[in-house]
Amino acid sequence: MAFVKVLPVSSLPPGSTAEVSVGENYYALCNLDGEIHALDGSCPCAGGPLGQGVLQGTLLVCPWHGRRYDCRTGIHHFDEETRLATFPVKIEGNDIWIDVPA
Repeated sequence: MAFVKVLPVSSLPPGSTAEVSVGENYYALCNLDGEIHALDGSCPCAGGPLGQGVLQGTLLVCPWHGRRYDCRTGIHHFDEETRLATFPVKIEGNDIWIDVPA
């Protein structure tokens, strides 16, 4: 895995989400009270674009069917067996970097 710069911090205010792509893969970024989290960007239900969803407390809500995942852990809120991959995040200067498969 390798860290990749994906977005300026200023583009992701607290309480917001963003969809970013690295190569052919999409990732969902969530700013939960100033703490940035990165998850797989595709909902396992039907491939919904999670980075276009909204945060409800700690839950990232899929815009297509309303499935909710804890943005900190990737775990589905009803079914702990269903989870999204999560990725390490670091902030350097005003940039968000995520550690994704090379």
